[in-house]
Amino acid sequence: MGARDVMAVARRITVLTGAGVSFPSGVARFAFAASPYLASAAARRSAWRSWLDDPMWSAEPNAAHTALAELERAGRVRSLLTQNVDGLHQRAGSAAVVELHGSMARVVCASCGAAAPVADALAQVRAGAPYPVCAACGGVRRPAVVAFGEPVPEPVLREARTAVLDCDALLAVGTSLTVSPASDLVGLAVRAGAAVVVVNPEPTPYDGVAAAVVRAPAEEALPELVAVPVTASGPVRTWGDPSTW
Repeated sequence: MGARDVMAVARRITVLTGAGVSFPSGVARFAFAASPYLASAAARRSAWRSWLDDPMWSAEPNAAHTALAELERAGRVRSLLTQNVDGLHQRAGSAAVVELHGSMARVVCASCGAAAPVADALAQVRAGAPYPVCAACGGVRRPAVVAFGEPVPEPVLREARTAVLDCDALLAVGTSLTVSPASDLVGLAVRAGAAVVVVNPEPTPYDGVAAAVVRAPAEEALPELVAVPVTASGPVRTWGDPSTW
């Protein structure tokens, strides 16, 4: 079975995306270590100075993002799980997005938990502040992302697991599938009976269990796959919400 064969019959699709989807938009993998950031004012100052001109703020969705948004508009996307924190899926028009690693669109106070738009934090730094502080309590603001060594929040992980159990196909796109727990979702989908399609220029640890592997960049492969007409008829395969089993 090839990737086009899977797409011809898949009508309830969960998508898992990684850095390879955003790379053509000029966005590099975002790295954030919370411990040194919170422990050192110098580290915070250095981090925000480097983030001021991050390409993420001016990046535009590419053909991979728009293809997935088109697939959702066609009613075929059950959930879009992303390891990216750049918000480009939403800007392209996708709504069913689950941000596994959080979002750089927001900052949160490490003391009181108050959230604010990242634009506020960037404005503080551009105005001369060494790093942004919370307007409510004066505490340190940090990106609302999952840092190295931090767990994916359990409600988010539960939603992602439900999405891969409750689909007839899983598209794993632009991800090396080496970072847990996101990579574990592929094995879970296979055990639940979903057809997995891996789209990645380089080999991944899950190529051997995939129904199909497309060895191409996401921005080239996805528009072609999304354009495959659906030929299946009959009821859509769904397990429903596992919490009700």
